[in-house]
Amino acid sequence: MEDYDSTVFVVEDDEAVRDALCMLVETVGLKCRMYGAAQDFLRDYDPGEPGCLVVDVRMPGMSGLELQAKLAKDGIDIPIVIITGHGDVHMAVKALKSGAVDFVQKPFRDHTLLNSILKAVVIDARKRRKSVERSQLDARLAELTSREREVMDLLVTGKSTREVAKELNISSKTVDIHRRRVLDKMEVRSVVELVLATEQLRD
Repeated sequence: MEDYDSTVFVVEDDEAVRDALCMLVETVGLKCRMYGAAQDFLRDYDPGEPGCLVVDVRMPGMSGLELQAKLAKDGIDIPIVIITGHGDVHMAVKALKSGAVDFVQKPFRDHTLLNSILKAVVIDARKRRKSVERSQLDARLAELTSREREVMDLLVTGKSTREVAKELNISSKTVDIHRRRVLDKMEVRSVVELVLATEQLRD
């Protein structure tokens, strides 16, 4: 969490509840930003900001579930914790099936909501870390020559140096040279690590 300086975005039309939620969030060292309406959050939110969203279901204007749908439509993947005092099974199932991290019904215990929020923040941090790692791997991959890429693609399938040489009609010594260059550019120490790196690229 600390790596990403996470913020919990609270969207709740009841000012007293909103203030109480932010005070609770700040007790565990997270930043909190409050909004009285979904539209205010949408106008202000930058998807580059790490954290999670805590939103009430029933609000004037856009509801919590409508906000969840709007974010999904816009391709904004922020972990969401839904809260409500009027929830039912159907609403909970809909929110969770649509990707909500959790559905917490009022009145809730502080530790119950905090556990859901912390879970959401961790999910967001992991996604962002994975995205950064993927970008770094893509950049390294772009540094490979077409021949190095051919050698890498064959090596990660388990082919030996001799088999790669035969398939590409080059010498084993040349394959070894390309192999070393591939490992160096991809910043891995072995073909096993190279396989793991290419699996990340496929995820």
